Amino acid sequence: MDVRAGALARQHFGAAGLGDVRRSKRLVKVAEHILRHPAGTLPGKLENWPELMGLYRLASARQVTHQAVLEPHRQQVLARMGRLDGVVLLIHDASELNYTHVKALHDELGQVGAGQAKSRGYIAQHTLAVTPGREVLGLVNQTLHRRRDVPRNETRAQKREHPGRESRLWMAGCDACGPAPDGRTWVDIADRGGDTFEFLCYEHTHGRKYVIRSARNRQLKGFDHVGDDRIHDHLHEFARDLPTLGVRRLDVAAKAGKTARVATVRVAAGPITLGPDRWTRGRHDGRPIDTWVIHARETEPPPGAEPLEWILLSNLPAEHFGQAVQLLDFYGCRPVIEDYHKGLKTGLGIELLQFERADRLGPVIALLSVIGALLLQLRQAARQRDAELTAATAIVPALFVRVLSAKLYGKARDDLSVRQFVIGVARLGGFLARQHDGLPGWQTLWRGWNNLHLLIEGAQLLRSGP
Repeated sequence: MDVRAGALARQHFGAAGLGDVRRSKRLVKVAEHILRHPAGTLPGKLENWPELMGLYRLASARQVTHQAVLEPHRQQVLARMGRLDGVVLLIHDASELNYTHVKALHDELGQVGAGQAKSRGYIAQHTLAVTPGREVLGLVNQTLHRRRDVPRNETRAQKREHPGRESRLWMAGCDACGPAPDGRTWVDIADRGGDTFEFLCYEHTHGRKYVIRSARNRQLKGFDHVGDDRIHDHLHEFARDLPTLGVRRLDVAAKAGKTARVATVRVAAGPITLGPDRWTRGRHDGRPIDTWVIHARETEPPPGAEPLEWILLSNLPAEHFGQAVQLLDFYGCRPVIEDYHKGLKTGLGIELLQFERADRLGPVIALLSVIGALLLQLRQAARQRDAELTAATAIVPALFVRVLSAKLYGKARDDLSVRQFVIGVARLGGFLARQHDGLPGWQTLWRGWNNLHLLIEGAQLLRSGP
């Protein structure tokens, strides 16, 4: 990955169809500025008033739409996915974008936040393409959904038929990716929000592969389902009673107030048959679905910690321990999209935008979302297994490495690894890099990346001076 801002901006935005080549050039220029200085508000990202006004004029053009700005990057990612021989994971998830602070937008946006009728914004449904090694390929889809106000007297049938149902967002993300080319394996990854019979039916009828975390203790169909010592007619009890295939270790991502840890889990799997019940909503053909359930539960959680438990559904086979573990590893990549959402909000400040019209807000959301995916690639590069062995100059220009090392070590060097470079960038942003600190988070990386570019710009000015 070449992280030179100009090259990245041209590659991922230069082909945008905005009706005028001057608009495309302006988009590239704005993207280049933000790639160098991603943190904070728009005035903080762009170096002067003319640049800021240039972005405002660009966003006001009728041809500059959310989809037009997003499309060049999408096509780049889809092409890259098509060239990969291995598995590609398509991680689907939603994040709320809150713009309640912009009063002029209230009538154009939908409700966000649980039970907060006055909070307005978008449900942003994202599809992120990732390899099983957690290399980020890019953003394949972003849907900005306006949650509708449901009339009190609307019937269940009317809700099911309404095209604005939130549950349709999972299918929209898959439609945007299209089918995998012959000989390629693309796997849809979804958390418990994707556990609807409608989505499962969609996956099977469209020939897609999936790993979805179960949210509903569904009634099982077909023949009796026998566990270790009992017959079960519900999914979760059946999964928990399946015979153990083996034991393995899983990474548990850090959450609010809790640190990351490694859990030892027992692994089990078995075939099941699911079908709709009388409460099932959405469109489906009503036929039962044959699939697999994979169960992982922590055997010895730390004192006071809730045991890790995953109950996963997949139409990929899980006949033996190796196959079941592979599916657990696929789902274990899901925190990458949570990191992406955190980066959009805490780093790029996507919720700080002040546009007073939705048609002008949308293109800038797309711009920042693509930039977030590009910077996530750099962050994930430091987490790859070979990051300590790969030279930093493989992903950044030599000038970046020399300036960073001169600042940190008092001597320009060319021999930093990818991991040393990324941790060094975070140190510029305040990361202490103590032995127990682990890898840096978004906020220190944003600040460090911004500070590094200021140092580089100073070095380039000295180079071009008398």
